[in-house]
Amino acid sequence: MNDTSSKAVHGTALSDEQKKDLLHRLARVEGQIRGVQKLVANAAVPADCEGVAQQLAAARKALDRAFVTLLTDAIVTHTAAAATPEEVQQRVKDLAALLDKFA
Repeated sequence: MNDTSSKAVHGTALSDEQKKDLLHRLARVEGQIRGVQKLVANAAVPADCEGVAQQLAAARKALDRAFVTLLTDAIVTHTAAAATPEEVQQRVKDLAALLDKFA
């Protein structure tokens, strides 16, 4: 597993703690996917497909949780940084568009 936390850039998109949490979640997903790859490589009988499917579903759910975490953190961070109610409204609108685009 690569240490991607050292590549994190300090900025205003997400707090350092939010980035740390999200990178940790993604590292776990990466580990799950590597486990699925091993299961696929070692699959010998049709019954092995159930284990692969179960692990793929778990990895997909973990990735979905990372997506929700990203959006939740972005809402908190972006709205807190807004200077006016109008800016809050615009940032929320931008984030809603992002959700609509990718969810």
